[in-house]
Amino acid sequence: MPDVPSDQPSTSRTSYSMINNDEARERISSQLFTSIPSLNEATSYIIQSTSYLTRCFTGDELSDEMSSNNSRMPLSKVNSSCNQNFKVLSNGASSDSNSSNKVLESENSSQHETTLVKLSPPNGVSMFQSLVNRAKKTIRGSAEDIGWLQRETGMPPIKDGTERFSEILDDIRNNEHKLPNSLVYLLVPGLFSNHGPLYFVSTKTFFSKMGLTCHIAKIHSEAAVTRNAREIKEYVEEIYWGSGKRVLLLGHSKGGVDAAAALSLHWSELKDKVAGLVLAQSPYGGSPIASDILRQGQLGDYVNLRKLTEILICKLLKGDLQALEDITYDKRKDFLRKHPLPLDLPIISFHTEASIGPSVLGSLSHIAHAELPTVIDGQSAKLPVVVPLAAALAACAQLLQVRYNEKSDGLVTRRDAEVPGSVVVRPTTKMDHAWMVYSPLNNNSSETESSQVFEALLTLLLEIDQKKDLHNSTRLPLENDL
Repeated sequence: MPDVPSDQPSTSRTSYSMINNDEARERISSQLFTSIPSLNEATSYIIQSTSYLTRCFTGDELSDEMSSNNSRMPLSKVNSSCNQNFKVLSNGASSDSNSSNKVLESENSSQHETTLVKLSPPNGVSMFQSLVNRAKKTIRGSAEDIGWLQRETGMPPIKDGTERFSEILDDIRNNEHKLPNSLVYLLVPGLFSNHGPLYFVSTKTFFSKMGLTCHIAKIHSEAAVTRNAREIKEYVEEIYWGSGKRVLLLGHSKGGVDAAAALSLHWSELKDKVAGLVLAQSPYGGSPIASDILRQGQLGDYVNLRKLTEILICKLLKGDLQALEDITYDKRKDFLRKHPLPLDLPIISFHTEASIGPSVLGSLSHIAHAELPTVIDGQSAKLPVVVPLAAALAACAQLLQVRYNEKSDGLVTRRDAEVPGSVVVRPTTKMDHAWMVYSPLNNNSSETESSQVFEALLTLLLEIDQKKDLHNSTRLPLENDL
């Protein structure tokens, strides 16, 4: 029984009512738990359940927060510590069955030496705040990342080349072609292009008919950016040493990111071999689709999109998940701050907006041919393999529009496709991400073809390169005179 003033009644009820200090309350609480085994078991069960639920709903954030506070134990240790501490308290009480109302204290006796351990339960406010923060992170998604390059300080300004591009495109549709045969044109395909045999094929055929040397880089489209950058560098060197001609690079989607990385990482070796770079619908600043799938705390956590994407890329397509991670905002920020594009490289950024009207539901993309075993007139029959890519990309474009209020081609937002220091082309014609590389099954001859768009982009790039050379040639004598 705790000591009480002598002028107070010595009854148990009165002595409890007069206890006002924290230490006494803790002692009474300890005695209560050790005296009633059922309360001891219930308390242990509550602590175990709270620890489990906290880990499920709040992840590591709350654990880190609690472990940083010296007044509370980490949640990872609460379960084992509580069981051990209550066991010690119970053993101390069982040593004397007649002293259930005694306060458990540290004794010098070796048989009953125990220590009172102070435990603080999980903070409900902290748990609630962690849940709120997690919900806010999920709702915000990539809203703060889209267009980050335009807000980055120290970036070179962009120039609008849309008007000149439209003029060149009109000339091409009137059969006025200006691309010379003194250059080699290298097309770099994007993600999953290895599984679309007709990727860039119509453009290469179109260029070949004009007598131009055009190649499609045979890279592993599902490989990491740095790996593809090295392979593109080797492609350019092989073309240059074999033909003696400089190369104009045109990369679509992730292919533009790979090509830009090749020039950023190996510019000293490629400077005299590359005439310029076109990035068409490339997530140069990053992709909200990739970020929302792979980033922790985003939608991919709740529907297992990250795991499904890993199975798709790594198991089915035999690729590397790093290929998708490399176009997330976090990876792009880190890479571009370390490896910016050279300032003296002529660059064009091209981005479009996908149509989200009902007409896209009937549009099919021709991605491959299927050969049938039957023979017609001595030749095997071929059937087109078509996929409703336009409808899928329209759905993605609608999602990005609703969630982030951003216009996109279905995969890449317009703001993330603009490269600092480049000439930007912003056409008003609706073109989705797949239209640029796969011919529609019901192609209308009156409409612009993707191969014509690529020719116009490369023609504009060549003009920029020529103006740069002219500017350098007229500036050098002035510098020498000084």
